[in-house]
Amino acid sequence: MGYILVLPEFGLVADPIAGIVTTAGISYQPVIDQVAELEKIADDLVGMLSGEGSFLNSYPGREKTLLYAGTVTSLWYGLAVGLFIAGLVAIALLVGM
Repeated sequence: MGYILVLPEFGLVADPIAGIVTTAGISYQPVIDQVAELEKIADDLVGMLSGEGSFLNSYPGREKTLLYAGTVTSLWYGLAVGLFIAGLVAIALLVGM
């Protein structure tokens, strides 16, 4: 059985047996492989938010790296915001006097 031309200027054909629209003679397998790789990376980024597990390309035995990195980062951000607020309060008290 043959194909039905859908958009000949873009090379799109319809396969009546499978019921799909596809390209004639062009393989999208390299694109599909790249999308699969990007899905792995995206899942790794989303998984980093939980703090459990490890990075996709990390060495074995470093499962708690995300937990420790998140704790240290939160500590420094908390210190910076706390000092900023304390500075604003100190300036407000000095100006108010």
